[in-house]
Amino acid sequence: MPNIATVLKAEIVRLARKELREQVDPLRKSLSASRAEVAALKRKVSDLERQIRHASRVLPDVPAVPQAELSSAEDVSRFRFRAGGMASNRKRLGLSAADFGLLVGASGQSVYAWEQGKARPRGKNLAAIAALRGVGKREVVERLASLKSGEQP
Repeated sequence: MPNIATVLKAEIVRLARKELREQVDPLRKSLSASRAEVAALKRKVSDLERQIRHASRVLPDVPAVPQAELSSAEDVSRFRFRAGGMASNRKRLGLSAADFGLLVGASGQSVYAWEQGKARPRGKNLAAIAALRGVGKREVVERLASLKSGEQP
């Protein structure tokens, strides 16, 4: 005859596992669905980032904005600024720091400080830097010539 304690213990273990399984199975299904949803969202984010990169290559950069429109800090914040990006743009255009400063309304020293990350350009300068992103060398030479001839009567 089996020991009643071992039979009782085995029956308790069996019932506990059954109850546990009933509680855990819905959680497993929910977890699986959540993982699938997270994976789908990651794919969607990746696709959107790819579209943004493509659109930034295809669409022209932000056009010049008149000073009257740059009255608030919110307007200025729509222009992004990276010191390395500005330096590479200046080199791409073949400009000295003084010439680049003349185009954006600043000194050559300010341009150096911006490129080294020691300072950040202010509103009107930031708008002018953003306007120079999509400009070619010929147009820059024309703008410089007109600025220099306007300064020297």
